Amino acid sequence: MLVLLLAVLAWQQVGAQERRTPVFANVKQMQASRVSEPIKIDGSLDEAVWQQAEVATDFIQNKPKPGLKEVHPTQVRVLYDDMAIYIGAYMQDVSQDSIFRQLGKRDDLGNTDYFGVFFDTYNDQINGFGFFVTPAGVQLDARYSSNGEDFTWNAVWESSAKAEGNSWVVEMRIPYSAIRFSKKPEQLWGLNFQRHRQSSRETFFWNHVDPAISGFTNQFGRLRGLKDVEAPLRLSLSPYVSGYVEKYPVHNEDGSTNYENNVNFSGGMDVKYGISDAFTLDMTLIPDFSQVQSDNQVLNLSPFEVQFNEYRPFFMEGTELFNKGGFLYSRRIGGTPINFLNAREEREQGNIIIENPRETKMLNGTKISGRTQSGLGIGLFNAVVGRQFATLEDSEGNRFQKETQPLTNYNILVLDQSLKNNSYVTLVNTNVLREGSTYDANLTGMLFRVANKGNRYAVEGSAALSQKYYPGDAQLGHMYSIGGGKVSGNFQYRFTHSMKSDTYDPNDMGINFIRNTVDEDLNLRYNIYQPFWKLLNMNTQLGATYSRRYKPDDFQNFVIYGRVSGTFRNFLSVGTNFNLEPVKTYDFFEPRVAGRYYTFPVNRSIGGWISSDYRKRLALDIRLDYRNFDEHERQNFGYELSPRFRVNDKLMFVYSYSRNSNRDDIGYANHFTRNTEMGRQQDIIFGLRDVNTVDNTLTSSYIFNNRMSLSLRARHYWSKAEYNRFFQLGDKGELLTSSYPLGGYFPENELPNHDINYNAFNIDMIYSWWFAPGSEISIMWKNAILESQGDIVPRYHENFTRTITGPQTNSLSVRVLYFIDYQVLKKRFSKS
Repeated sequence: MLVLLLAVLAWQQVGAQERRTPVFANVKQMQASRVSEPIKIDGSLDEAVWQQAEVATDFIQNKPKPGLKEVHPTQVRVLYDDMAIYIGAYMQDVSQDSIFRQLGKRDDLGNTDYFGVFFDTYNDQINGFGFFVTPAGVQLDARYSSNGEDFTWNAVWESSAKAEGNSWVVEMRIPYSAIRFSKKPEQLWGLNFQRHRQSSRETFFWNHVDPAISGFTNQFGRLRGLKDVEAPLRLSLSPYVSGYVEKYPVHNEDGSTNYENNVNFSGGMDVKYGISDAFTLDMTLIPDFSQVQSDNQVLNLSPFEVQFNEYRPFFMEGTELFNKGGFLYSRRIGGTPINFLNAREEREQGNIIIENPRETKMLNGTKISGRTQSGLGIGLFNAVVGRQFATLEDSEGNRFQKETQPLTNYNILVLDQSLKNNSYVTLVNTNVLREGSTYDANLTGMLFRVANKGNRYAVEGSAALSQKYYPGDAQLGHMYSIGGGKVSGNFQYRFTHSMKSDTYDPNDMGINFIRNTVDEDLNLRYNIYQPFWKLLNMNTQLGATYSRRYKPDDFQNFVIYGRVSGTFRNFLSVGTNFNLEPVKTYDFFEPRVAGRYYTFPVNRSIGGWISSDYRKRLALDIRLDYRNFDEHERQNFGYELSPRFRVNDKLMFVYSYSRNSNRDDIGYANHFTRNTEMGRQQDIIFGLRDVNTVDNTLTSSYIFNNRMSLSLRARHYWSKAEYNRFFQLGDKGELLTSSYPLGGYFPENELPNHDINYNAFNIDMIYSWWFAPGSEISIMWKNAILESQGDIVPRYHENFTRTITGPQTNSLSVRVLYFIDYQVLKKRFSKS
């Protein structure tokens, strides 16, 4: 009823909104002024040249009321010299109390105002740079591309913010070495400025950014007047030294546990070199990843691998070009060895695994990327991973090593041509070469997007060929996707047809969960960007997906889905969603045997969420989900509560508690190969189980100032799966009564226990001090506990106590990184 009411109200507002929504057809332009005298970056625009520069003002609101002019004026000026471009911004407000200034870590926006400047240095209306400053002086920077916004990119630049009367002032110095641009004697850049007032949660842009229009950089203004600017020699070195101490448990055969220590001192270097005005070489030598955030380990009962987030800086910064098409999953590099040992297989050969490392060691990595004057982006990525070995012990007590990862080279090449109207065409090639007899892999893919002049309609597509080369054999697979529709305006629609062959496998350098499928998807959206009724905005979505197998051509799945979300005038955001699978579908992945499938029951789900106003010291996020199946008494119920409390502008806590209960869940348990009169027979066993999961996460940060912080992240994850009965999977996907594990599957004294009680506990605490631009001292303490057993612990408190008193790994690392810029050194030596 709520969804229907909102839809009726929305349609009543359509005509009125279209009549009163302002149209800004003219692209604003601004002239930069060249200066010869030095500019001191102190947050005071007191140099005379600032007053002589052209002023950009009359900002236009982007949200919550698109199209309105700002009431409290913003004035921005742009200067430049032979080394850098300078931004001076003056933001008027009601009073200093109206200017929110919560401190945060770099690239972390909290409850604060901010000012930002955007450059599209090639004016291709797709790619750009963004630089932001808060009233507390916190810096943020980002790259913009067809992949969206990427705040993992970091540059070295100067800024200062200062309060002045009822206003605040920002001064920036962005060296040319931080960005890339062409060699033209007179530059024409895309330009925009952004101001956010947190007190009213209003966002303004100098050149209007209409939320109803697809794209961001294509809605910039223009910056003229940059003449005779030459990119300087871009060379910087970031050497580091680090020390690492770890105490970890070693489990003995008699069940006891000993602790051993690991002490390591290392050093390395990151190098950035401007090969030309447009291309940059980024290299890491002997990288140190000891201080990355711990992964969120989970109990995985699915047939698919767990996809972890990337936290390693080298793979996060400046990789927007390499991530096009989704063919790169950087966790493959330095991840689990390709020939990681299986304990059961080794036992069958009479061996016991003593040590079986789950990660490999990256030796070096190189990135070359840039964009030519004609808009051709070129990216080359290469990384080398060293050999890895496992230690085993045979039946006579002799220990030996077995190689689990050969010396491996990972490579990706990207050619990305920007076209008019926010369009592009891209070619991607990934390649994995392994020493020895282990197979090699290659993938070649193409992407494109073509939009009309008004960027209202667009067609997008992709295609890829995967190749795996074994000694004397090769396995080829392919995929493609084509779709199009209306991408701007209140009403939008899109139809997509996609296919992945049964042999398509990009997983040596990418990640793909489902193949052998042909999908059709229809998606309809209606978005309201102007306030109406009690809402500031609303987004609605309705769609359906129909899936068949690629080979053989059999029906697989059909789902209808819908989403509605909006923000009320008091900035309370709410959303609801539903999914309906109205017919029996067929799961070809859960049985884990080629050609077999499980008949998935009719089911339906509904969910919703609420997010309160983050301006308040205490805010709350709530999520609820429910799913019901036409099978046994199967149902899933989950909820999450996440309060956040801001003690002051320096100290903040965020707590998240989630609980998911899957009653009478059905899933794979085991399978056997039997020799019968009819030949080899696969017996696939499914289990009826109750799966309950609790996830607690506490994050906290104390920000001393805009250069120094202390942060804490603690997480406890508990999941238990209790099996109640077992079935044998029939040839038509049905579940047949089974006596498993009895009935001759195992000797009566060796019956398996499929129950799992799984715990993962982590604490990450890190102190960070940016003592100079680009230079950091960081100290990190980690505590990790990972435990899995067959005995179910019924109560949370008992389970938690047992977990934290069990064997655990503790580590302490100290890292010093120093940024050396060639231009700064040159200037210092010239003065001396």
